[in-house]
Amino acid sequence: MRNISAVIPLSDEKSTRELISELSRSDSVSQIFTYSPEPACFSSNGSSELVLDNIHSSAAIKTILMKAECEYLLLIIKPVTLTLAPFALERFMRIAADTRAAILYSNYNEFNKAGVSEAHPTIDYQTGSIRDDFDFGPLLLIRRDCLLDSISKEADYKFAGFYDCRLRLSESNPIFRIPEYLYTSIEPDRRNSGVKQFDYVDPRNRALQIEMETSVSDHLNRIGALIKPPFREIAFADTDFETEASVIIPVKNRVKTIREAIQSALSQRASFKYNVIVVDNHSSDGTTDIVRSMKESDSRLIHIIPERNDLLIGGCWNKAVQSEFCGRFAVQLDSDDIYKDNDTLQTIADTFYMEKCAMVIGAYILTDFYLNEIPPGLIDHSEWTESNGTNNALRINGLGAPRAFYTPILREINIPNVSYGEDYFLGISISREYKIGRIYKPLYFCRRWEENTDSALDIQKLNSNNLFKDRLRTFEILARQKKNKTRIKE
Repeated sequence: MRNISAVIPLSDEKSTRELISELSRSDSVSQIFTYSPEPACFSSNGSSELVLDNIHSSAAIKTILMKAECEYLLLIIKPVTLTLAPFALERFMRIAADTRAAILYSNYNEFNKAGVSEAHPTIDYQTGSIRDDFDFGPLLLIRRDCLLDSISKEADYKFAGFYDCRLRLSESNPIFRIPEYLYTSIEPDRRNSGVKQFDYVDPRNRALQIEMETSVSDHLNRIGALIKPPFREIAFADTDFETEASVIIPVKNRVKTIREAIQSALSQRASFKYNVIVVDNHSSDGTTDIVRSMKESDSRLIHIIPERNDLLIGGCWNKAVQSEFCGRFAVQLDSDDIYKDNDTLQTIADTFYMEKCAMVIGAYILTDFYLNEIPPGLIDHSEWTESNGTNNALRINGLGAPRAFYTPILREINIPNVSYGEDYFLGISISREYKIGRIYKPLYFCRRWEENTDSALDIQKLNSNNLFKDRLRTFEILARQKKNKTRIKE
């Protein structure tokens, strides 16, 4: 039964013709459209041409719906060259008939920079998969009636049209991943994950970011998870701390960088008493010896070696925060990074008191190992707004650095014993109830080098990280829905 309208990008002529020929032979495909920003004068038997400025715009989605007549849309949403696996369409259609999913997507194979095909698994969609860069892969099968119902009658997005439809679809329809490799793609964007992750803070994409924020905020409002001011303010005078601030540095085997990190922290000029707590997670490369030698010459340096051997970064943070040495404010410094200036700690503490907030987040400059600035340079998260930052935080994967916390809040929440996403968890959890203070000037040099864990991740690690943060967002959305229901009852 021919009940698919295929919409494919017009890439190079040879590969496009091959894909059209492949689709034409399928018993499932009734219509084939190619799309490009300009009239291409491309002719191929069995296909029609669509002029679409941007496949993700509201106008493009409406054009596709107007032309496509079949029950399902086979939509390729990236300008890729693509080859279907044997019986791939049959597999998509069988699962579509069985599940009535609004969107189906699958694992796929992808040619790497060396021209070798590698597996590219995707991850399952869940309530918290609302980040705008969720990786469906380039090919989706979508029920036309669901897409038609999801088109906003009020909004006309230039960039967030498909994103907005996807969020609306998810509110009342299933979105399923097929854990099978049903096609092979050649991805034109060959950048490392450590570079791609900053696209959302690129000032050149500001118009796109505004649209995405509007869409996700509307979605959270519709599902009862939108958080609005006012937020709870902190009365710092209600707590008594001998030390005002503690710089916390979890470390394991950072012999090349730990001395600079500690020196950066101990060099702070502040009007209050502070210390530096290094939680040395059983280093074996000489890091421990460096910390011990530095402790001998400065009593402000606290060296903690946990009794346990199963602590990750979050667990090390808990060890520092729960210790008797931790001050009123717990301030983050990674073991391979340094503060930009000697007044960073003072600036952070002043912001706490001025904003009466539970968390402060600064800005940082991305550098190489030798502190030479590298693209995109300054990461200031200027997309944050006081009125809506807590909602927009669920759309993106990071909130910035350095991060600092009011210690009693951390002692109440407890930090997940993980080495990725613990800071994001704290940001979205705290912002549900409390104000977050922002500092938009750079306070921090964040190094990218060969031993940095975020510089270039393989797809398995990237998927693991994204799955975890999606789950955190799922938990947080449920918590916000509960909070809003409680508020309504009151």
